[in-house]
Amino acid sequence: MMVAKKREAIPAAGRGRLKRVRANYELYLLISFPVVYFLIFKYWPMYGVQIAFKDFSASQGIWGSPWVGFDHFKRFFDAYNFWQIIRNTVYLSGLNLAIAFPIPIFVALMLNQLRQQRLKRFIQTTIYAPYFISTIVLVGMLYVFLSPSSGLVNQVIKLFGGEPILFAGESAWFRPMYIFSSVWQETGFSSIVYLAALAGIDPHLHEAAVVDGASKWKRILHIDLPGIAPTIVVLFILAVGNLMNIGFEKAFLLQKDLNVDVSEIIPTYVYKIGIQRAQYSFSAAIGLFNAAINLVLLYIVNRSAKKISGNGLF
Repeated sequence: MMVAKKREAIPAAGRGRLKRVRANYELYLLISFPVVYFLIFKYWPMYGVQIAFKDFSASQGIWGSPWVGFDHFKRFFDAYNFWQIIRNTVYLSGLNLAIAFPIPIFVALMLNQLRQQRLKRFIQTTIYAPYFISTIVLVGMLYVFLSPSSGLVNQVIKLFGGEPILFAGESAWFRPMYIFSSVWQETGFSSIVYLAALAGIDPHLHEAAVVDGASKWKRILHIDLPGIAPTIVVLFILAVGNLMNIGFEKAFLLQKDLNVDVSEIIPTYVYKIGIQRAQYSFSAAIGLFNAAINLVLLYIVNRSAKKISGNGLF
């Protein structure tokens, strides 16, 4: 009797699931497009990761290339510039995270306190605009503004009796140029998420705080910041999980022979090894090592955030 009941229950459950699919087929159809996209462009390319463990040859193909195990990883670890590349990547990424991540939060908090809508819209438009400038154009603008002969910055330095500075050629200025340009380009757009989170805070909390005599600073500290804390935590986890993948394009465009000692990071090194020298297996091993570090960082920061604040990605 029990076996018969189980046999009857399974088809019934299947029919019920089929009915739900038919009733909500529009939703399943809608979600099918991103699922297919991720399967084709995100998961299927993982098939090629195995070349990191092979001596890849285009004529032999991925399956036909000989297996070498962890030889490419050992080669990277034993390279003379291994620690320099790791140090440059971690240092630049850490500085960029420490400086560029909190600024959009402060900008969003200040914009949220503005009551003059025209001024608020003007400021928002002004700080959003740089985000839509391409990286190549942005680097070109930096070279124009910082030119030692005709650049606006050096003209101001000369005006005050100083000597022109070769910003693009001095190692000490590579990181400030990179971070300053990132802050200028990305702050406005990044603040949109925090402004959306602030818009979701119950306005009655502010009204009650005003009645109790709370100042704007206290309302920001005790209402706004706790209200957007989950958003901050999630975005911070994502930022740390992507720490080692700092932007390749801008670093490569700002890189010169005079500043390569601080500008050579993992993404630029992978480009030179993989594209310019056609060492595909070696570059794939470096990229896989970089992705593994990001995965470990993501897991550690997510667990720490869940223990401290109770919020996390998973």
